Amino acid sequence: MADAAVTSPAGAPTRARYGSMSRDRRWALRWSYFFLILFAIFFLTPPIYMFITSLKTSQEISAEINPWWVFNPTLNNYITLLTQNIFLKFFLNSAIVAVCTVTITMCISVIAAFSLARMKFWGSATLATGVFLTYLVPETLLFIPLFKMFAWVNETLGIQLMNNWWTLIILYPTLTVPFCTWIMIGYFASIPKELDEAALIDGATWIQTLTKIFIPVALPGIIAATIFCFTVSWAQFLYPLAFTTSTSELVLPVGIITTLIKGDVFNWGQIMTGALLGAAPPLIIYAFLMDYYIAGLTAGATKG
Repeated sequence: MADAAVTSPAGAPTRARYGSMSRDRRWALRWSYFFLILFAIFFLTPPIYMFITSLKTSQEISAEINPWWVFNPTLNNYITLLTQNIFLKFFLNSAIVAVCTVTITMCISVIAAFSLARMKFWGSATLATGVFLTYLVPETLLFIPLFKMFAWVNETLGIQLMNNWWTLIILYPTLTVPFCTWIMIGYFASIPKELDEAALIDGATWIQTLTKIFIPVALPGIIAATIFCFTVSWAQFLYPLAFTTSTSELVLPVGIITTLIKGDVFNWGQIMTGALLGAAPPLIIYAFLMDYYIAGLTAGATKG
């Protein structure tokens, strides 16, 4: 009894401290859920509204009724777009441009990042910083000099680069290579140096070290860079708007706008449908590869 009387006052602050921590944790969780719900509402409202609008007829969209409810749901907007050859052409152009851009970008970025992160040479750190700073230049400042360069090539060499969908394969790496290289530099730098040192001691070349050691180990980072590159090349709007004009040469983001908006007439049902169908490939990729994407982006931050 005496021991209990002695120890109980000493234990009271401990219980109070743990009780306070528990209350703090509960409040932290409540605030976390509050902001998470607020975040979800803010970012999910537009796609939900797009989906609702895509199920409506033009008459129902223009009617003064509740815009968040579908009174006469229909799939005509989806059927109309998916049976139009021009929409399928837009989709095919976007797919070819995105796949080619990803292939070119990753071939350049992996080799460049490996060289800057592991093959130390004079000015490598400055060059790595310069690569990332190149990405920070907005594309709205780049498309004008690129336009002038294409005009010079046409006048000097007679090569017509304008108004061709394959021209976008040349343009998009100017946006994707710097950022993907920066991501891969961070990931390669997080790999222990003992791996490449052991490989070099065993007689491996730098190319063998890259292909047999670094690429398998850095696969999450490569996947993260690939997802980013695909998203940029799939959703790019300014470059195809400036460099392609013929309907058959357009990619999906520009094709939807130019063909479904005629003057001041907006076919909102098909516009929303086309936007949802266009957003489907990146969403599917993110759904299956999100863990790799997060791991690749956070690799550099966990070094050491």
